[in-house]
Amino acid sequence: MHDLVIRNGTVVDGTGEPARVADVAVDGGVITAVGEGLPQGQREIAANGLLVTPGFVDIHTHYDGQATWDPYLTPSSWHGVTTAVFGNCSVGFAPVRPDSTGYLINLMEGVEDIPETVLSEGVRFDWETFPEFLNVLERTPRVMDVGAQVPHAALRFYVMGDRGTDHEELPTELEILRMSELLEEALRAGALGFTTSRTTKHRAADGTVTPTLTAREAELLGLAAGMKRAGSGVLEVNSDFGPGEFEALRAAAEVSGRPLSCLIVQVRDAPDRWRETMQNIHKARAAGIACNGQVHVRPIGVLMGFETTMNPFREHPAWLELAALSPGDRAQRISNDSALRERLVNQRPDDEHTQWIDGILDKIFPLDERLDYEPEPGMSLTSIAARDGDNPWRLALDWMLKDAGTGLLMHTFENYCGGDLEVVREMMTDEASVIGVADGGAHVGLICDSSAPTFMLSHWARDRTRGAQLPLEFLVHKHTRGNAVAYGLNDRGLLAAGFKADINVIDFDQLRLLPPKVVYDLPAGGRRLIQRADGYRHTFASGVETLRDGEFTGALPGKLIRGEQSTA
Repeated sequence: MHDLVIRNGTVVDGTGEPARVADVAVDGGVITAVGEGLPQGQREIAANGLLVTPGFVDIHTHYDGQATWDPYLTPSSWHGVTTAVFGNCSVGFAPVRPDSTGYLINLMEGVEDIPETVLSEGVRFDWETFPEFLNVLERTPRVMDVGAQVPHAALRFYVMGDRGTDHEELPTELEILRMSELLEEALRAGALGFTTSRTTKHRAADGTVTPTLTAREAELLGLAAGMKRAGSGVLEVNSDFGPGEFEALRAAAEVSGRPLSCLIVQVRDAPDRWRETMQNIHKARAAGIACNGQVHVRPIGVLMGFETTMNPFREHPAWLELAALSPGDRAQRISNDSALRERLVNQRPDDEHTQWIDGILDKIFPLDERLDYEPEPGMSLTSIAARDGDNPWRLALDWMLKDAGTGLLMHTFENYCGGDLEVVREMMTDEASVIGVADGGAHVGLICDSSAPTFMLSHWARDRTRGAQLPLEFLVHKHTRGNAVAYGLNDRGLLAAGFKADINVIDFDQLRLLPPKVVYDLPAGGRRLIQRADGYRHTFASGVETLRDGEFTGALPGKLIRGEQSTA
């Protein structure tokens, strides 16, 4: 008798092969059979008419801090994610000296929009070295498996001290050697990779750019040598990919002998640069270098509301006068005071923030109950205002006042230069791409893209009307086996005998996103955006049910993944 049999489900097994009706049997946390008419299980789940898929593998999260205080790793766990990898983009919390935690918190706050008060209260920092950090993660129960990567910024700061926070400072040969040795040590202890940032978008909370922005060849190659000696790990990078950037990263990948994974997004000031980078990735692959591009499944959507980090009226003197009020009282005051509303709309200050908002009103859309993440250009604030003879700033204010001041606008920040998701479709269907960039645990007051698996299935395989859809089997493969293999997690991402029993049972007809909302459930009462979903009937991690009908069962079977230990 099997421990568990999921019976008569529509199995989309992660290979990309056509769906089929079959049973899935689980014993001891491992899938033991997939087929028809399997023997009885101690527990049986009737999955007639339901999808059965592998658990989703999210290779681009920032749960470095949250993983130490939150066993449920929401929002990702609400969306069928059973494996999360963090430490991306060069930011994280190890290695760190006991008296130097403030800098890493400042950097994480600025780069990933996680408030200092949240991190100061939530992260205990009861470690110094990266192996010690892994040991803390290993002792912490959680709902899913996690893996950690070594962040370049933390490593540089640990070895170079305050000099390491300045990207123009050059490490000495001895400092490069020390960084290389520490990276090798971390990889041998089980780190899944090494990450660096070379983009001007990444700045600490005090405004300084990321300390790895212009790391020179000697530093990159010295670190690559540490990866080579360890013989494990992925080299992940977030870069602006200006002239010579990819070549420098390719050289590091060649020295390390390890896979290179590059974040790929379309930016407005260079809308075709992502294609140039993908072409370089293909050239590297043709030369025998393991290389991929991490892409997203929808626009990078910056959410704007009265309680979010980005608010169109954030610098307005009239708004600042309301700073002492609670969110609810502030919204009520604005709703009841017509003179205040007129002042906010018609007496706008001449400052950089307001000018920026004024320049992107044609790329800001009301996010209503339809949750349209592929909005028509004619639904922007400027288009609606022009059609109705109204002021787009008034429309923005009125929309955010909806539902007692919880209305949200969405700025299509990246991946939306053409006014649709055709560019994202091109990225997703590229054979060299993997699914990443969702940033679970980060940008908590700006972006809520960790719902990517739910959006990916519902939008691309069922709901899209503004262009071609994509096969369900293809999408499941990309976010399960495709991502797992990209990080050497060879024991998961497939519904096949011998593989880890990370499984989702999904009512595809009912699968949908719920509206994002602001909650105050982080340490120190910190604020964050969350987004839940309907349609996940069961989620299993290592054969243990963790969610049932969208609610946690209380089981915490998740483990720390140590690199080069996941083989099937």
